Amino acid sequence: MLPQRHEYDVCGGSVVPSLRFKFLGGEMGNEILRATDVFGITRDLPLNYVTRPAVDDELVAALSRDQHLVIYGSSKQGKTSVRKYHLRDEEYIVATCSNRWNLGQLNSTILKQAGYTVVQTETRAASGHYKIQASAKLSAKLFGKGIEGQVGGEGGRQTTSEVTTAPLELDPFDVNDVICALKEIGFDKWIVLEDFHYLPEDTQKDFAVALKAFHESSSFTFIIVGVWLQENRLVQFNGDLSGRITAINADRRLRPELKEAIDLGEEKLGIKFDSAFRDTLLSSCYDSIYVVQESCLQACIKSGVHETQRPTRAVAVGASANSIIKEVVDKQSARFSDFLTDFAAGFGQTDLEMYRWLLVPLIGASTEMLENGIPYRNIRRVLSRVHPRGSSLNAGNVTQALKGVASLQVLQGVKPLVLDYDQSLKRLNIVDRSFLIWLVQQDKEDLADMIDVPVGVLQSLEAEEEEE
Repeated sequence: MLPQRHEYDVCGGSVVPSLRFKFLGGEMGNEILRATDVFGITRDLPLNYVTRPAVDDELVAALSRDQHLVIYGSSKQGKTSVRKYHLRDEEYIVATCSNRWNLGQLNSTILKQAGYTVVQTETRAASGHYKIQASAKLSAKLFGKGIEGQVGGEGGRQTTSEVTTAPLELDPFDVNDVICALKEIGFDKWIVLEDFHYLPEDTQKDFAVALKAFHESSSFTFIIVGVWLQENRLVQFNGDLSGRITAINADRRLRPELKEAIDLGEEKLGIKFDSAFRDTLLSSCYDSIYVVQESCLQACIKSGVHETQRPTRAVAVGASANSIIKEVVDKQSARFSDFLTDFAAGFGQTDLEMYRWLLVPLIGASTEMLENGIPYRNIRRVLSRVHPRGSSLNAGNVTQALKGVASLQVLQGVKPLVLDYDQSLKRLNIVDRSFLIWLVQQDKEDLADMIDVPVGVLQSLEAEEEEE
């Protein structure tokens, strides 16, 4: 049975659920598709999209509760796809966040996406920031409020006329002004903030405060998408958001769901991978849909499958799944090497060089710990042994450095983020699963050289683990 696609109509600020079925990618069994249309990473919704009860059902339920939504998880794990699958394009606007925006610039972008033309003025608000002038063009049918119209032609056909609203002078840092501006044009769509994690932390905190006002003073609903593994990230920034937002972990992928994605892709392309390839891929992908998709695409290319096969063709992959996975992650080897080098340099030259030494417990961690996140206590224990300051290293320095992990990557232009620190659970997480796979495949001596620490440091950690 094909997955069901849940959709919603926005009517006067209320959310009305509806349900329809859709054949993703066209008529099943008739359309000829390219392998790149089915497997790999695409800009559009994947044709082999698989719904997940723990994610899709939760999103569907949340959309009807008038709460703000936060979709979070590792990079390339389907956060954007789950939103695209359940909402039509005309039901939302998207603002893709920048690492240079303050709250005023974020709000100005929202107004632009909503239909306003925004121009900065020379007038300063009470906050000291410059005000903006916002105007919008509206199209409405005959006799709409404040709208002129004409009647003419056969059957009294109605025409629409476009009217420019009176310009509004407002403070983009004032959430009340932004709410009034959106109400002025009858805005009734969801507001999606993509790549929220790229915003400076101060901007994220400021918006978390504004989000409460959006909830209490309007019916506007935000869908915030970010790369992190911390469920209550926004609540941590503003405790008043507790009970006002629903957080959805898009990282949850079970083995059967990954298998179903392969099954659906095979069906659309009229192929069947050999069981050894499928089993090894599923057991070695670290639950990454990106690795599964890219590995299946490479397997198709190596087998000469470039489009839908009729009749169904058995595909015997000429390489092992592990070797293909390695090829997939090695394509990012230069990026990951640069990441380690740049991250080790930190925000600049310091006596403690905390970011260089934070990489030591990361590189020396077991695979299981890398998957689950490295606890703060483990980081402290390792640093007390390997850092030049030893056991006298101040705990505050470690905590401060960990809190700056995401900000450092944003400043250095790391896209997508590789590491993130969960302040509530006190864990350093890898949020790019390709990096996790790449890391466990690397030689420790090479990694020590990249971050410029003595090889003996990592060797001593390995010896301690063996003793334990």
